Amino acid sequence: MAAVGAAPFLPGLIPANAQAASSGRPDFALATGGTAVGIFVDAADDPAVVRAAGDLQADVERVSGTRPDLLRTLPRSAPLLVLVGTLGASPAIDRLAAQGRLDVSRVKGRWEASVTQVIERPLPGIDRALVIAGSDRRGTVYGIYDTSERIGVSPWYWWADVPVERRDTVTVPSGPFTRHEPSVRYRGVFINDEQNLTTWSHRTQETDKNIGPETYRRVFELLLRLKANYLWPAMHPYSDFFNKYRENPELADRYGIVVGSSHPEALLRNGVHEWEPWIAEHPNPDGSAPVYDYTVNPAVISDYWRARARQNAAYESSWTLGMRGLHDSALETKYATTIPEKVVVMNDIIADQRRILAEEVGAAAEPQIFIPYKEVLDLYNAGVQVPDDVTLIWPDDNHGNMRQLPTEAERARPGGNGIYYHLSYWGRPKSYLWLDTTQVAKVWQELRRVYEHGTDRMWIFNVGDLKSIETGLSFAMDMAWDVNRWEAGEVEDFLAEWAGRQFGHRHAHEIAAIRTEYYRLAGELRPEFIAAGLVSVVHHGDEAGRRMAAYDQLLARVRAVGAELPEVYRDAFYELVEYPVHGAYLMNLKYYWADRNALAARQGRGAGTNRFADLALAAHTAEAALTNRYNTEVAGGKWDGIVNPYPSQIPKAPGRPAVTRVTRQETSGLGVAAEGNETGAARPLSFSSYTRDQRFVDVFNTGFLPLDWVAEASHPWVVLSVSGGSLTEQRRVWVEIDWERAPEGAQEATVVFTGAGQRHDVPLRVDNGRRRVRGFVEAHGYVSIDAAHADRRVARGGCRWRTVRGLGRRTGAVEAVPPTAAPITGDFDARAPELRYRVRFTSTGTFPVTVFRLPSLDERGQRRLAVGLDDRPVTVLSGQAVATGNRGDAWARQVEDGVERLTADVTVAEAGEHVLRIFMVDPAIAVDQILIDTSGLPATYLAPPESYHPVFNPEPAPGRGLEAPDQ
Repeated sequence: MAAVGAAPFLPGLIPANAQAASSGRPDFALATGGTAVGIFVDAADDPAVVRAAGDLQADVERVSGTRPDLLRTLPRSAPLLVLVGTLGASPAIDRLAAQGRLDVSRVKGRWEASVTQVIERPLPGIDRALVIAGSDRRGTVYGIYDTSERIGVSPWYWWADVPVERRDTVTVPSGPFTRHEPSVRYRGVFINDEQNLTTWSHRTQETDKNIGPETYRRVFELLLRLKANYLWPAMHPYSDFFNKYRENPELADRYGIVVGSSHPEALLRNGVHEWEPWIAEHPNPDGSAPVYDYTVNPAVISDYWRARARQNAAYESSWTLGMRGLHDSALETKYATTIPEKVVVMNDIIADQRRILAEEVGAAAEPQIFIPYKEVLDLYNAGVQVPDDVTLIWPDDNHGNMRQLPTEAERARPGGNGIYYHLSYWGRPKSYLWLDTTQVAKVWQELRRVYEHGTDRMWIFNVGDLKSIETGLSFAMDMAWDVNRWEAGEVEDFLAEWAGRQFGHRHAHEIAAIRTEYYRLAGELRPEFIAAGLVSVVHHGDEAGRRMAAYDQLLARVRAVGAELPEVYRDAFYELVEYPVHGAYLMNLKYYWADRNALAARQGRGAGTNRFADLALAAHTAEAALTNRYNTEVAGGKWDGIVNPYPSQIPKAPGRPAVTRVTRQETSGLGVAAEGNETGAARPLSFSSYTRDQRFVDVFNTGFLPLDWVAEASHPWVVLSVSGGSLTEQRRVWVEIDWERAPEGAQEATVVFTGAGQRHDVPLRVDNGRRRVRGFVEAHGYVSIDAAHADRRVARGGCRWRTVRGLGRRTGAVEAVPPTAAPITGDFDARAPELRYRVRFTSTGTFPVTVFRLPSLDERGQRRLAVGLDDRPVTVLSGQAVATGNRGDAWARQVEDGVERLTADVTVAEAGEHVLRIFMVDPAIAVDQILIDTSGLPATYLAPPESYHPVFNPEPAPGRGLEAPDQ
């Protein structure tokens, strides 16, 4: 296929902090007609640059089929040349800069900046050159990989099998193209929870190791292609510790990767693997083994740290200060039992470590970082003294919510601030290790918040086993490089651009929409968090069934795109799109059928109970087959062992659900369960001409022998999806109203079900009162509002509410910004930004209003908002501000649910239109939904569907849940 440039990749590739200029000159041909342009890199340049130039050589061959020469000396003559070099390390580059022919004004002296520019007659005998020049070694490396991506080589070409389109002619624009300094200085990942990664690495990469140099070689290249520069390597018992193989730190230095260590691994020491061998060689005078407690064995521990500092002094490293217990456990201090005593111990530890680094590493011992993770945050807040040149790394709560952010004084520290943020997590209250399920809009919201708090020195992302986090990691790295690239309403634009780079532009927007809906469903409930009986199969049209119907539709869209992609894209599509969606679907599906099975058993169903058990176990079997395909078939079995929802040694996704079976009885009987009722029809079916509802009635057989049944409506304007037939198991009957024929006003009707000598009456309450209204309308005993659908937003005091698309359980949530604003605790009408919602009430009384806020924390502050109706006094609601780390408490519930429910009462004295008002109290509060309960709603996991609104929801979709097979 002949083409010019990289059509699938170029649009949108250049970020906001880069500058590209069009010279009007022809593009530069890297390869054409079976000939590739030679690549020159000076022999004196950094080994990281020389190595990356070799990757460019390979990338040009991947695209064109022709391998260019990699030159270490300048040719005497050449019509075209790629000239790669670092300022100060490449005489040819320096000469062009000194002559003013290469514009380095935005590059020289900067951190990891680069310029790419075509220069005519740059050197004697060279007619034209594509110059890639960096401010430092990584700046040059990123310039090289930019060129690779611009010609069509995805950063994920190896790790996700994204194919490289072959072209006879390969060109890049003549430029100049300047990539400025990144927003965040150190940008990297923590490979954690790595049992699957270890399994895969041992099987396919290094059969004599459990993650070694060959695996890290692949990891380093991926990081650099993603414009990352930093790594916390694998550290758990089932992986080999990083320094076990001296090739690892040497290799990292040769690639230009800064290696650090996680919060329990002080001074690059892996306590899981290294402490026991150390103390075996350094016993106490009495022969006993020293314990890892600084109040007991400070000298032994200090020597332990010193040995690693001396060993790795020559490499570009990051040095973690402080101390926790071995293997990510809490700090042990036998002789310091109170918080003040532990603060003194931590200060002594830091002073000792600083002394070691000064003596063994010297001025090169930077960056030094302190990570106040879990209980260490309490010690820091109680008075631990961290030297000003040490970077403070602020942790999230392990579920994507920053626990606290730097004060103005902390922002002024020369060491700066960073974050440790989880895209994958192992621990309390629940783990999410299997799929990439954190909404990218949530990542955007928190990263914008931390950046606006001056936290820009280091961002580390926990990526678990790396595979399945491809999309989230790509977004996080894009944000770390250029935090201003994407605004609140543009996260789906990132997904479209990213999908275009992997699969071409034809399907980019559809894949982005698929990923957005996938993230939304995970925002309602992560597939790793599903549990029996969590989501109702009875209320609101079968809320669990409605989720499954949304998944079903999403999977159909995935299959439609997959069917249109060329065969060469199938592996990448399976890894990046199909497996996550299909896997999440099946994880939810097996528990949906298991919940229907449990309900059927309670209802006394016969054959239908067993049918639901069969469906649940079939979904679990299908999920296992899906994962097996990933590990054994995709990419020819390349990923053997990399994906497993149920690893043996770490927290697991929910496995095979429990089901109930009933013994066959040669009987039959007719039963019904109307929506809103576990059995029978005590709660009438409710219909409103505003919401145009469909309601279900489950008709079922209490035995195993077939029976005939009939359904008959009391009025001709009551419409049934089916009015009878033969029944062996069950049938779901949908009831709706023909609103053109129904009388106006409040009506009552009945649907009568008969069969097997039995009769069941299902009552209906129908309100046909639709008229012109201006706001949300009460119906069915509630008003349900998507928070982004405010009738009016009022900005005050430099603060406002903005919509973050793709955030929360609906299509977007609203956030109070700027996140650095001061709290507003009074005079809300005059000082606080406000959301106003018109609501038409048909009921009067005092009603609970529940605000579904998205979790966010501030352990040195509060998380508050205020609610009021009309001009009456407001109620200030306080949300959870502290991450407790305990199972079952308020914090645990909100991070598992993805929302925190805050409730106040409002009084409606007379029916008609009113205005519900939401005020910011603390900044960075995000509101997703609002629910006003006017008649004692049943408690459900999800809020009811949004109420009618003439602008935001003029034609509510009635929707149906996933249908069970009819028998």
